[in-house]
Amino acid sequence: MAPSFFSARAIVVGLALVLALAATARAQAPKTVPQSKTEVALSFAPLVKKAAPAVVNVYAQRLDKQPRNPIFNDPIFQRFFGDGRRPGGPSAQSLGSGVIVDASGLVVTNFHVVEGMTDIKVALSDRREFPAEILLRDPRSDLAILRIKAAEKDFPVLEMADSDAIEVGDLALAIGDPFGVGQTVTQGIVSALARTEIGINDYGFFIQTDAAINPGNSGGALIDNQGRLIGINSAIFSQSGGSVGIGFAIPVNMVKNVVAAAKSGGKEVHRPWLGASLQNVSRDIAESLGLDRPAGALVAEVDPRGPAAAGGLKRGDVIVAIDGQAVQDSGGVGYRLGARPLGGVAALSVRRDGKPVAVALNLIAAPENPPRNRIKLKGACPLAGASVVNISPATIEEFAIANAREGVAVVDVDEAGPAAAVGFQKGDIVLSLSGEKIGATGDLERLCAQRPYVWKLSINRGGQVITSVIGG
Repeated sequence: MAPSFFSARAIVVGLALVLALAATARAQAPKTVPQSKTEVALSFAPLVKKAAPAVVNVYAQRLDKQPRNPIFNDPIFQRFFGDGRRPGGPSAQSLGSGVIVDASGLVVTNFHVVEGMTDIKVALSDRREFPAEILLRDPRSDLAILRIKAAEKDFPVLEMADSDAIEVGDLALAIGDPFGVGQTVTQGIVSALARTEIGINDYGFFIQTDAAINPGNSGGALIDNQGRLIGINSAIFSQSGGSVGIGFAIPVNMVKNVVAAAKSGGKEVHRPWLGASLQNVSRDIAESLGLDRPAGALVAEVDPRGPAAAGGLKRGDVIVAIDGQAVQDSGGVGYRLGARPLGGVAALSVRRDGKPVAVALNLIAAPENPPRNRIKLKGACPLAGASVVNISPATIEEFAIANAREGVAVVDVDEAGPAAAVGFQKGDIVLSLSGEKIGATGDLERLCAQRPYVWKLSINRGGQVITSVIGG
């Protein structure tokens, strides 16, 4: 019995030694990017090591170069609004995140992070800091492209995936700088796709995730289980200001278009023009058209000059897919076209009188005819402080101007100007002033230079004509 007892004991000891050596070897082996879902379940560290160096912090501020109103020197004013608003100091500050998408130092972030800012710095995960300049602003997508101002041209880059290939339930990691505490990684899944009507930008089409996103994460990376960029974190739904597990990211396929425009030296992004106005398909509309469900985008009007008319799209058609990708509403159509580069043809799948119809849409930019001739109005006019443009297919598309057939469009309103005090809004169409019809921005500028006893004006707001009389 003794020999067999000692043999069994030797076997057990030997096996334990082998297992211990194997565990030590595993512990000492360098971690690599996981190649399977099983490996991912063990640790996210390899993904983070791959992606984090390309995620940066973005610090932005606007500096006052000219002395401001003397009221800013008043101690009582400073008590309520802070010293940061004194002449010569920062009048606004912003903190966000960004992603390096080109080794030369191109960084993508949110437009709202750098909007109105003049002084921008970028901090890498290794604590190096560099000044940066804004190459391109694209408020329609809420994206901006920065360039790091440095002699180095070999920055770490985050690979961009195909956001159309992700599915609900896929792993998602968010990397950014929440609340300025430093680079932070949170984990979750893709909770939903094609979220529209969020109201963040003109292309309301977002990836929803439950990975924690907080203030400061804007412009940061949402990555997949291979450490590739699938979206730019942009907003959260929250009643408290903190994460409640409902965050939204701009799909990377939209980002690619903006990056390409910046690389080509463009200052703005030109996107394909549909040449038609759309509305969502409600349940009542679906029943009246014989559709089995309320999905798709109903063509409400077709511009005879546009590619939609040239391709044969008709009023009453329902667009249900673009290039094989289903669209659930008008926001989906806007995104699918907005993410496509100019040139080539898009295949529209349409339901017409209950039957499927194929429409070929040429991907061309909207013409700017007449030229926009943007003017910021001045003087004692009630419209002073408003910026206006001539109405053309290009400005209708760019500024999302609705119900525009005549007049000039208000595209910006200075918060400190008379126009804001009176109540003018972006999107208003000025039809007439002082009894004279407005045909171009120059007409409005000329009339604003006058000083009548009263100002009589008419505007189109959301399809409703409003006429007002304002004291001069």
